[in-house]
Amino acid sequence: MKIKAIKFREGGFATQPFVFGGEEGPDKFDFTVRYRSGLQNYLIDTGNEVILVDTGLPIDQPEEIPDEKTVIYTGKNITDYMTAFLNLGYRPEQVTKILLTHKHSDHSGCLDKFPNARIFVNAEETDAAELAGLKNIVPVNFTDGAYHNFPLSQKIADGIYFIKAKGHTNGNSIVIAEDDGLYYMMHGDITYTDEALYENKLSVVFDDVKEARITLDRVREFISSNPTVYLSTHTPSGYENLEAKKVVDLNNPPKTIPVGEIIFKTKSGKYVCSVCGFVYDPSETGVAFEDLPDDWRCPRCKRGKDKFNPA
Repeated sequence: MKIKAIKFREGGFATQPFVFGGEEGPDKFDFTVRYRSGLQNYLIDTGNEVILVDTGLPIDQPEEIPDEKTVIYTGKNITDYMTAFLNLGYRPEQVTKILLTHKHSDHSGCLDKFPNARIFVNAEETDAAELAGLKNIVPVNFTDGAYHNFPLSQKIADGIYFIKAKGHTNGNSIVIAEDDGLYYMMHGDITYTDEALYENKLSVVFDDVKEARITLDRVREFISSNPTVYLSTHTPSGYENLEAKKVVDLNNPPKTIPVGEIIFKTKSGKYVCSVCGFVYDPSETGVAFEDLPDDWRCPRCKRGKDKFNPA
């Protein structure tokens, strides 16, 4: 089995209130503390199948432009998701399965680019707007019972398990691949940074905070009992852990690597939801984002204006 990272954004940041403030509240944490952010998803090559875990942003998604109020910035484009996929030496028609951790567009943006793939999705999330029009959805009902301390799972292939992990969204899931004595945990947004995993903190983005807490507790319990390589989407620690086959030791947090220089660019007038990726384009509505009422909500995920970044 080979597991590879599909990297398409780098050089971003996430503030401590955003990644730690889900339970105590963001005001309990230091806005000036930033952790590294980016975007990557993962590919599993079993030798018989090519399986994707999430499919990045839509190809035409604009870059966000951070300012002094930005709580999370996913970084600048390295390339688009599909080019990053092709650069690994695979073709779209080789992909047989896609395991979707959750509906948000930074995980589901290129689902329609793989003509032969069946898309495995938690059955509670198959009616999401991001999945509308897709013909090859396989609803997962987690009928294979418990996987270690996780109560509900579905075996996808030998050594590959899809695990129900409600909280971040109501249809959130985790993928675990077993290989050579290690457990590779590919998750969407259980945490946005590895610092949150070690500090046992929830982000401010969730559909159900109580379920998100249950899921994070189970993740940490699993990691404490099994040699786990933690593969995140929103931090370069994800692919760094993969490259080093670094096993999580919750009792020995690694030193935080400082955020690099942030590059500022000219704003386009568009704004991007940092939660679901919805793009607000004032040319379509005739109303500048700044002129929207304070109680305006994202049409897709219903989060407030404070979750939008300029693009």
